[in-house]
Amino acid sequence: MKREPTTVPSTRALGYVRVSTDEQAREGVSLDAQAARVRAYAEAKALDLVEVLTDEAQSGQRWDRNGLQELIRRCESGDVGHVVVWRLDRLTRRTRHLLTLVEDLFLKRHIELHSVSESLDTSTPHGRFVLTLFGGLAQMERELISDRTRSALAYKRAQYQPTSHAPLGFRSNGSKARMEPVPQELGVVHRILRERRNGGSYASISRGLNVDRVPTKRGGCWHASTVRGIVMRRGFYATAQPSI
Repeated sequence: MKREPTTVPSTRALGYVRVSTDEQAREGVSLDAQAARVRAYAEAKALDLVEVLTDEAQSGQRWDRNGLQELIRRCESGDVGHVVVWRLDRLTRRTRHLLTLVEDLFLKRHIELHSVSESLDTSTPHGRFVLTLFGGLAQMERELISDRTRSALAYKRAQYQPTSHAPLGFRSNGSKARMEPVPQELGVVHRILRERRNGGSYASISRGLNVDRVPTKRGGCWHASTVRGIVMRRGFYATAQPSI
């Protein structure tokens, strides 16, 4: 992945340290110990460490930590070109959150990430490769989530379970139970599909429904797009109610 030069002064850096409640008593991971290592690393790398942000007694699972959110804000504002941590899990213990930071913050804004204990320096060729790899993992994670979502929705549709709200003609019977038919609404579906087969346009069908004051699923007015959505589901209706 090509990385263009950053407009942030190349040596300007922010540090970030964090401890959770159960880590505070452990030797070597206190806030002071982490901050000291971050400062020593910045000095060795000739970085201008403007501040070390902290989160005390905060779980790495949480995304709404004050120090982390301030770090994100400062990076987004273009305040720094480097972020230094003692270890990557100080930023977050959730892989998904780390990938989000890498792709949407560090890669996007050309910010170099440094991890003291893991010898990660993304200003070096090896470090840039690692950061780009993280970006690729973020893309793969999004695609996997999308695939899982599509598969789950397809399964629910195949089982005639609601995927969000029940369509016209059915009512929800719980998130995992088969939907129950609503005869009055199915009558409206019959009418729409029949008129469409007879050559009616989406607009003309919707106008007729409004003239006859036929209620929609949510009690509003009929629109051509609403009618089209029902017609596009005709395969579903034919399977769920073979008489349609």
